Formats: sequence, structure tokens, C-alpha cells
Amino acid sequence: MTIFSHTASVVLCVILAVASLSAKTHDVYASTQGGVIARAVMAAASGDTLRFHAGVYGEHDIVIGKSLTLLAAQGDEQKAIIDAGLKGTSIFFIRANGVIVRDLALRNVPISYMNDNAAIRAEGVQNCTVENLRIDNALFGLYFATSANCRVVGNVLRATKGNESSSGNGIHLWRCDNITVERNDVQGHRDGIYLEFNRHALVQGNTSQGNMRYGLHFMFSDSCAYEDNTFRQNGSGVAVMYSRFVRMTGNRFEDNWGAASYGVLFKDITDSYMARNRFFKNTTGLYAEGVNRTTIEWNEFSENGWAVKILGSSSDNIFRFNNVLGNSFDVTTNSFDNQNRFIHNYWSRYEGYDLDRNGLGDVPFRPVRLFSVLVEQQQSALVLMHSLLVNMLDLAERVIPSMTPEALVDVAPSMKPYQILFNKPLERHSQTTKR
Repeated sequence: MTIFSHTASVVLCVILAVASLSAKTHDVYASTQGGVIARAVMAAASGDTLRFHAGVYGEHDIVIGKSLTLLAAQGDEQKAIIDAGLKGTSIFFIRANGVIVRDLALRNVPISYMNDNAAIRAEGVQNCTVENLRIDNALFGLYFATSANCRVVGNVLRATKGNESSSGNGIHLWRCDNITVERNDVQGHRDGIYLEFNRHALVQGNTSQGNMRYGLHFMFSDSCAYEDNTFRQNGSGVAVMYSRFVRMTGNRFEDNWGAASYGVLFKDITDSYMARNRFFKNTTGLYAEGVNRTTIEWNEFSENGWAVKILGSSSDNIFRFNNVLGNSFDVTTNSFDNQNRFIHNYWSRYEGYDLDRNGLGDVPFRPVRLFSVLVEQQQSALVLMHSLLVNMLDLAERVIPSMTPEALVDVAPSMKPYQILFNKPLERHSQTTKR
């Protein structure tokens, strides 16, 4: 290290130490006169803390243009309520780096058909934290744009379901980098969590439930990870579109039912990884269109209408070591060709045998039922699903395949279901090495 750089580092440390020593804490109390928060923000210096005491603060459109910490006084968490009164475009508009907002309650941000009104809106900022907030009845809950290295942690967001045109997203990230969205609970919005043009986002440990459209919706967002989340009873499940290097592990996709509902929709996804996810009671567990070079392993698909729909536009994917249990249809496709590999999965409908006792079936399993092919062409045929005729057709197709894709086959299915540890690091089953 040069003398100059060493001197610069010492000077920077001294400046930070002085700033820390000079930072002040200001107590803020609710008042019927209004404007209390705006005046406190204006009077505070960068690095100061505003400590809110219990009460209702009727304010909106508060611009935070300096590095401040806004939090509830000890014992008053969630009791310091900032009520926009269905006025303005936001409660807090963050325009500075290093802002922290914690332990407050925010509510009543109005609907707008022209603006993306939000309880908190942050633009062009870095190193901001929004934590442990309660947000009720806001068009958008938390809206981050062109920001980086921020954290959105432990917030509860509730919106009153209306319709998609008059609703916003719970947590909305647009053109951001390295944002952490962790342990949030989002309900009643259009999309629970929405990402567009993001990089290196981590979405972890969230619950997104009962949202009108998607529990999670992201597009054009590369190198992002989605881990240990629960997406339940959303209008159309989770949509993952036009992205690369996506990692989805340890998530639960449950009870997403409807004519166009699924656990996950993969559309135009490449070079990605999906493991240890549980797909339970969805109309379609996984819908894959234009998916390439993606590994799908150690997942469980149980009691779905369709476990997997993989279209002919998908290729070079590997589907292995998964449990496929008690679904109406295991796999369906719209193509007689197959450019994907299915290997060593456990299928509850498999009726083969294992004479050499190596844990793998000696006869291949064809997961596409003839009846599923007919249903794809004529949805009303579903009324015949449990009829004797359909069972006879499926049996005949298994003996002499003629209408189902000949190449879509698991050549060595597992004889026993795998023990998948959904919320722990991956552990390889003993059959992993048997190819």
C-alpha cells in the first residue's frame, strides 16, 4: 500500500468516526397539526435517527434526501402509524443512500391509474434497508427502481383484493442490482413479488399468498436465486420468464388452482437449476415453454392435475431424481419428439420390476398417458377420466405405443421414492451414481 492510499484510508476512517459521534437521535411525536415528520426530516442532519413514538401521523409525500434512520421507539413497534389518508403518491420517497426505515406501520396509499403510488418508493439509491414494517391498503407496498445493494426484510404487506387494473404489487423491483428480499409476508396484491430487469437478486424465506395474479413474477432478471419461499393460493401461481442462470431451491408451490394456474411457469429460461421444491395440489405443477439447458432434480410433484407440462420448444433439459406421486397426469407435451432427458425418477404409477435388485426398474416408464394426449386436443374429454374405456386405452398404449412420444421415457426409474430434505442442503441419494 502506498503512503498516499494509507493516508486516504486513515482520513476516511476519521471522517466516519466523527460523523458517527456527531449523529443525533430526535424523538418524534404525533400531532393533530400535521407536518411533524416532514419538519423532523428537514431539521435532521445526515446520519441522524428519527425515533417515532406511538400515535397516528397523517402525512404523505415525505422526501428523504439525506442518510437517515427512521424507526419506532422501543416498545412502540408497529404502533407508530403513518396514514396517508388516501392522498398523495407515496408516504416516503427515498432519494438518498444508506436510509433505514424500521418498525413502523404505513397505510392508506391511494389507487392511481396513472402513477405507481407506493407506501415507500426508492429511486437511484444504494445500501438502504426497509425492515419490519406493517403496510396496509397501499397500491404498491415497496417500490424500488434503479437501486442497488438494498435489503427488504421481515415486512408484512396486506392489500384489499380488488381487480388487477386497480391493484399494484406488494414488493416491486425494477432495474435493480443485488437486492435481498427476505422473510416478507405478502397477501392480497396483484403480484406478491415482482422483478423486472434485475440482476443478482436473492428472494428468500418469503410467504406470498392469496395474490390476484402471481405469487412471484419476474422477467428479464438474470443470475437471481429464489430459495425457501412459499407460494400458496395465488391466482396463477409463479411466472419465471425471459431469464438466465435462475436458481430455485427449497420452495413450496401449493394450492394454485384455476383454469390457467400452475406452481411455476417457465418461459424462455436457459441455463438454470431447480431442486428441492415441493409442488402440491396445483392445476399444473411445472409448465415449461422454451426452456433449455436446465436441471430439474430432487423435487416432489404430488396431487397436482398435471405434474409437468413440457412443450416441444424445450430442449437439453434433464429431469432426474424427482418424486412424482399421485398426480392426475404425470407428464404431457404437445410434441411427438423429445429433446430432454428423464432418468431415475420415482413414478407412483410405475408397475415395473427390479430383478437385479439395484433399486432401478428393469423396464422403462412412459410418463405420457394416451388420455393426456386426447385431453390436450379436447379439454372436455376430462369427464371420462376415471372411466373403464380410458383405463383400457392407457393399457393398450403402454403395451404398443403409437400416439404418445416414443422418446419421452424414463429408461431406469427408481423403485422407491427419494427422501428429499426440502429445507436443508442437498444430499445425494445412493442411486445418484447409477446412470
